[in-house]
Amino acid sequence: MAKFFVYSAIGIFVFFIPVTLNGKSSIMLDHIVSYIQTAVPGVLPYYALLVILLGAIYPFVKGTWKKDTVSLIFSILKVIGLVAGVMLVFNFGPKWFFDPNMGPFLFNKLVVSVGLLVPIGSVFLALLVGYGLLEFVGIFMQPVMRPVWKTPGRSAIDAVASFVGSYSIGLLITNRVFKEGKYTIKEAAIIATGFSTVSATFMIVVAKTLNLMEIWNTYFWVTFVVTFLVTAITVRIWPLSKMSDAYYQDMEGDEEVIIKKDRVKTAWNEAMKTANQSPSLGRNIWDNLKDGFVMTMGILPSIMSVGLLGLVLAEYTPVFDWLGYIFYPFVKLVQLPDAMLASKASAVSIAEMFLPALLVTKAALVTKFVIAVVSVSSIIFFSAVVPCILSTEIPLTVGKLIVIWFERVVLTILLTAPIAYLLL
Repeated sequence: MAKFFVYSAIGIFVFFIPVTLNGKSSIMLDHIVSYIQTAVPGVLPYYALLVILLGAIYPFVKGTWKKDTVSLIFSILKVIGLVAGVMLVFNFGPKWFFDPNMGPFLFNKLVVSVGLLVPIGSVFLALLVGYGLLEFVGIFMQPVMRPVWKTPGRSAIDAVASFVGSYSIGLLITNRVFKEGKYTIKEAAIIATGFSTVSATFMIVVAKTLNLMEIWNTYFWVTFVVTFLVTAITVRIWPLSKMSDAYYQDMEGDEEVIIKKDRVKTAWNEAMKTANQSPSLGRNIWDNLKDGFVMTMGILPSIMSVGLLGLVLAEYTPVFDWLGYIFYPFVKLVQLPDAMLASKASAVSIAEMFLPALLVTKAALVTKFVIAVVSVSSIIFFSAVVPCILSTEIPLTVGKLIVIWFERVVLTILLTAPIAYLLL
């Protein structure tokens, strides 16, 4: 009982309770990361570079680089990410690379914060999911999660952790629970591509960029509802609908028992059983920290290389102008102003979730609102989420991720535009 209450309460406090410190309201995890960023700013670029270095050599040390073509491509991209990181930290390279919206933007805004957020988050994650809270909440959420999203009740923690914390934290939870045999391949894929969106803190950056902070509550709740509504639809269409129902490495699987009565009593018993069987606090924190650090090594070099490639393509080539034509019919259908610009912004979301906002800063309010929702609800982008998903054990291919991204963008445009016209 002490383990369940004390450790779970600390986990909930760190991930879910907004605290105001120095005039800034955010979750404790964000405050901890921000404190480190201001306390030792000179050390962080070298720490991030060390993680990128370890991430770049890891596939070659482990031999995973030759597993398949995608692994080979991402292993090469990680080396390119290392080169870009070295150039940034030691300040040499072409002039365009040091444009504030290019290398420095990726490194300072994404690489450093994700490099701290995931390992520190993984320490507190041990408290949140290791001592029965997952099972306790799961049993109460069964009547909602299973019929709507075809996932177990326990996945509700994932969904909330992603929205409040970060996609990296959500994916860390998903991967951990999947490897324990508590999610099937299909369930893990649904959670990874449907719930692991960017956090509220990222949403604030988008809202500020597009001058939407005056309608922040409207933007937040519309995005929240649309994101999960889109997920409820994508789970019923290919490729997610056809994913395997097997468990990780064909293990037996700890299938969630559907509870019809005595819900409170059953939830309590399940929580106590998990807390009783859990490893020591030190062991649990170490295992999670190790998982979190390996995931960070997988993400950071990819953010540097893939993110940079996306920024270069958006800035200097017509690739995303061409891709925009895919979404043009849907944008015209809902009669958004600045249709071609909105189409290009939708297309560019595949590269980096901040890019769409940068493209539509001068567009009409309705267009800005819809694109702001698209940048969050589309979930899948190559600068961070794709490498993050590929660094988990969930068997999702790049091809399937692109299809899911396309489905999510189209559905988000079609669902958000009428709401935007109604509310704004």
